[in-house]
Amino acid sequence: MPPRLVFASHNSHKRDEVWAILEPLLPGWTSADLATARDFDVPSPAEDGVTFAENALIKARAVCAATGLPAVADDSGIAVNVMGGAPGIFSALWSGVHGADEDNVRLLLAQLVDIPDAHRAAAFVCAAALVTPGGHEVVCEGRMEGSIVREAAGAGGFGYDPIFIPTGHEVTAAELSAAQKNAISHRGQAFAAIAPHLERL
Repeated sequence: MPPRLVFASHNSHKRDEVWAILEPLLPGWTSADLATARDFDVPSPAEDGVTFAENALIKARAVCAATGLPAVADDSGIAVNVMGGAPGIFSALWSGVHGADEDNVRLLLAQLVDIPDAHRAAAFVCAAALVTPGGHEVVCEGRMEGSIVREAAGAGGFGYDPIFIPTGHEVTAAELSAAQKNAISHRGQAFAAIAPHLERL
């Protein structure tokens, strides 16, 4: 049986996180129902949108067109208040190489080294998009507020998780369990909002 849905990403960490969010919300679905763009050898499209929502739609449309299956995609990143919302849509390639998490973290910490703790507020932002072969499109967004710490901590998560403390917590997102993080995360919020649309597929 073909999968019911294709996640427009080559990032296995993201795919696993998205499935952990969706599984309890989609009774009757199994892990095999969520494939990835890599499973179909679909190349990543040029993400030339200027918002998270635009880039999520670009990715979902490309995968839907290439596979003939419903596709979901997300575009997400970290927005630092004192930096005017940067890195924003450029979060994954902030250091110049896409997905170089450790380099991105080091650069961001260096850029904030002189910023007092009181002014290190930031938020993780996620836009999740669903595109179907019939032309139905929906975008849902989520946001997790918090602040940037001065030193990385924690081995969980990925990206900027080790330097971000969610509001109301005393540890970084990388020190939370997967379940704890998904319950409050920007991605958790966005895909939980997408789930009712997936049930109708």
